[in-house]
Amino acid sequence: MADIIETFDEYVAQYEQWYEDHPEVYRSELLALQQHFQELPQNLRGIEVGLGTGRFSEPLGIKEGIEPSIEMAKKALQRGVEVMKGKAEHLPYASMQFDFVLFVTICYFRNLKRAISEAYRVLKPGGAIIIGFLDKEKDIAQSYMDKRNRSNFYKQATFYSVERVEELLKKSGFKNLTYNQTLFGELEEIKEVQTPKDGHGEGSFITVKAVRT
Repeated sequence: MADIIETFDEYVAQYEQWYEDHPEVYRSELLALQQHFQELPQNLRGIEVGLGTGRFSEPLGIKEGIEPSIEMAKKALQRGVEVMKGKAEHLPYASMQFDFVLFVTICYFRNLKRAISEAYRVLKPGGAIIIGFLDKEKDIAQSYMDKRNRSNFYKQATFYSVERVEELLKKSGFKNLTYNQTLFGELEEIKEVQTPKDGHGEGSFITVKAVRT
């Protein structure tokens, strides 16, 4: 895990440039996540775990979160996000603190099962976890896996199927799972912002919201 943190520290400019080069992809992912956030009551307290440079926290109105990369955290601070250094598997918070937890970087977590259990712990009863991820079975994740040895980032990534994420959520005690999806087609062919669709099985980027009992 130390290696991937060092990679993000070293290549933060390259990470940021990807979003500048793929604005339609980025905005499509944001729209899919925003659908879940619109379902939540207003004025809730929540965190993003593994928030990177704050690319998702800032537009979603998330004010705080966790990031192990110092250089990534500096960028997030510039975007107005309060950052604590920490890892998904050991959140530096007391139990039942938050109304929601967001994950968008699960492919870099060392232990997704542990991270989901930690999210459950820090959520209040009735709180929600929202996860955005690339479906291992779909085009974009497949293309990243095919060229992972040529990528600074994806050589250390672990992609998950919808079934695996659902299994881990349910085993941790989460209920009432709802899905939407976006990124239909190959990455480089996406030249327009896509409207998310309910469910999963077509798009490469999946979002799921689940509730802590």
